[in-house]
Amino acid sequence: MQIGIVGLPFSGKSTLFQTITRMHLDAHALSRAEAHHAIVKVPDARLDKLSELFSPKSTVYATIEFVDVVGLKKGETGSTQFTTNFFSNVKTNDALVQVVRLFSNDAVPHPDGSIDAVRDIRAFETEFILADLAITETRVDRVKKQLQKTQDDHLKKELPVLEKCKHTLESEKPLREADFTKEELQLLKTYQLLSVKPMLLALNFDESQRTTAGEISNKIAASSGGRNTKVMSFFGKIEMELSELSDSEATEFMQEYGIKESALRALIRESYSLLGLQSFFTVGEDECRAWTMKKGMTAQEAAGVIHSDFYAKFIRSEVVHYDDFVRHGGSFAKAKEAGLWRLEGKEYVVKDGDIMSIRHS
Repeated sequence: MQIGIVGLPFSGKSTLFQTITRMHLDAHALSRAEAHHAIVKVPDARLDKLSELFSPKSTVYATIEFVDVVGLKKGETGSTQFTTNFFSNVKTNDALVQVVRLFSNDAVPHPDGSIDAVRDIRAFETEFILADLAITETRVDRVKKQLQKTQDDHLKKELPVLEKCKHTLESEKPLREADFTKEELQLLKTYQLLSVKPMLLALNFDESQRTTAGEISNKIAASSGGRNTKVMSFFGKIEMELSELSDSEATEFMQEYGIKESALRALIRESYSLLGLQSFFTVGEDECRAWTMKKGMTAQEAAGVIHSDFYAKFIRSEVVHYDDFVRHGGSFAKAKEAGLWRLEGKEYVVKDGDIMSIRHS
């Protein structure tokens, strides 16, 4: 899974990237017109506990790739220009995090001259909608011309989906707010459209706004939130300090400032929610591992996440939920006695936190 971090100049985009990845980039690295990539482990207290119980040779966390997307430029008038390079860098991501500036700093003025979160959010939305509309209109015209020459079944399925996109975009709505089936979304992947990507709005406050951040966030969520769009808030400078501390020091620091959750954990939690993801576990003396899967997947489909052969040769799975397993002392035998360690077939829908053992031919 790849998540792109975008934002207007001086919004704190690169600060957030450095904070969650613990990559401290120098001025030279930040000035280069190249996207920065980093793989981040998904923190999971459940996997930590399972590793304590099994003492495996290795513990493997689920991972997310974050990308500090580059390509925005300052125009002659001072306003931001959305370049072709920027759009190309955005297209490859599964979801986007837009960092939105809420803090004031006279030493680093906002490129548009004032702090206005709703305006900044709409700037991205408008550019994404216009870019998608240009692609969609061109493709609709092309498909119609092709259908005059051939009655291709794939083109017949494609046209109504494209027309639905065109209608949504002409209504000045992003495609993420439209109601698409799984099959339609799969078809749209071909075009790498921008406004269909789930969006997390990360509101960047400074320390002086700690008492008002919650109220401001709620107002912005009410005006700019929507289907497949979520809002979270963070304090960029504080989070940067946190990223430079040890785990114990960071915990003490968070308690002192009344921070309940780090930006990394909040970002991953909201990203998982946006993308409809969850985790299941495999455990043993050799390895304890978290696997990422789509919500609603069956046991057979989850087996395929581990290895494609497991999907094809799936027989059944042994399953116990993490909560039940821990409540019974981390013992498979006790969980089985309580009827909680059970055999499930290929149609079983896996739950977040299930511990699974796959049987295959």
